[in-house]
Amino acid sequence: MSRLTIILALMLLAIACQDKNKQASRKPVAEIGNAVLYYDELDHIIQKGVSKADSAALVQNYVNRWAKRTLLLQRAEENLSADMKEEIAEQLEESRINLVIYQYQRQMMLEKMDTTLTEAELENYYVQNEKSFTLNSNIVRAVFIQLPVETPDLNNIRTLARSNSQADMQQLERICYQFAEKFDDFNEEWVLMDRLSVELPYEIENEDNFLKRTTFYETSDSTSVYMISFRDYRLRSTLAPFEFVRDDIKRIIINSRRFEFIQSLENAIYNEALKNKSFKIY
Repeated sequence: MSRLTIILALMLLAIACQDKNKQASRKPVAEIGNAVLYYDELDHIIQKGVSKADSAALVQNYVNRWAKRTLLLQRAEENLSADMKEEIAEQLEESRINLVIYQYQRQMMLEKMDTTLTEAELENYYVQNEKSFTLNSNIVRAVFIQLPVETPDLNNIRTLARSNSQADMQQLERICYQFAEKFDDFNEEWVLMDRLSVELPYEIENEDNFLKRTTFYETSDSTSVYMISFRDYRLRSTLAPFEFVRDDIKRIIINSRRFEFIQSLENAIYNEALKNKSFKIY
C-alpha cells in the first residue's frame, strides 16, 4: 500500500469519526425505527418572548406532527408495490435532472447572456408589433384626491387640480399632504381606470363616454370629497401607448433572448460532444 493511499485512508477515517462523534453528541427527542428527531432541529420552534408553557405546547405539537408524518412514511414504504417504488424513484430522478439543468442554464444566462436593451430596440419592437398591444381596459393619466368634507378652501383645491402648471401642482401637493386622506398623481404614468374607480363611492356609468367628455370629476359622500383631474386617456380596443407597455416589451424581448440562449447552449454542447466523439449513435 502506497504512502498516499495510507494518508487518504486515515483522512477518511478521521472524517467518519468526526461525523459519528458529532451525531453521538446530539440529544434525541423522539425515535421511530431508524428515524430520530433531535433537539437542535427544534431551535426554530422556540421563539423569544414565548412562555415556557406555550413553548412546551409548540414543541409537543411539532413532535406529534413529525411522528405522524414519519410513521405514515414508514407504513407507505412497507406497503407500496415494487412497481410504485420504481416509478417514484424515476420521478425523483427526473426532477433532479430538471433541477440540475435549470440551475446550470440559469448560471450560464447570468454569466453570458446579454440583457442590455436600448430605448430604440424597445420602440422598434413596439412599432413592428402594434397589433399585439391593443388595450383591454381604459387607461388614464390623472390626479386623484380624497379630502374630508370639512376641508377649508375647496374651491382653491379644485382650481389647482385643474391646472397643468408645475407651480400649481406643487402647491396642490403641499395642501393635500396637509389635509387629504389620499393624494396620488401616479408619478404621471398611465394607470387603469379601474384603479381609480374602486376609490370612488359610486360607480361610473358608460365609462367610455365619461372619459371622452370629462377632464375634471368631483363627487362626495357623507365623509369625503373625491376629485379626479384627467390629463389624458386611452380607450379599450385602441393602441396602448408605448410608455404603458414598455416594461411588457422588455420582458418579451428578454424572454425571447432566454429561449434563444438556451437553444444555442444546448446545440453548442451537443455539437461539442459530436466533435469530441463523446456522443455516439449506434
